[in-house]
Amino acid sequence: MAEQIVTNAVQIFRVKKNLTQEELGRAVGVTRQTIIAIEKGNYTPSVLLALKLAEYFGTTVEKLFTIDV
Repeated sequence: MAEQIVTNAVQIFRVKKNLTQEELGRAVGVTRQTIIAIEKGNYTPSVLLALKLAEYFGTTVEKLFTIDV
């Protein structure tokens, strides 16, 4: 089976809302470093954090995160 990579649109949604990584992190209860790692694809968030991000942006988890094979 091919390796699955999770990609995300967190940075796109964040920039559209004119938020810093610090502000987004504070809003969902994580550090700026966590937001940086998610945006760079170095960290896949927990289901809880993915849901918090989706709720914050008023979108679905599926629109924020996709699995590439």
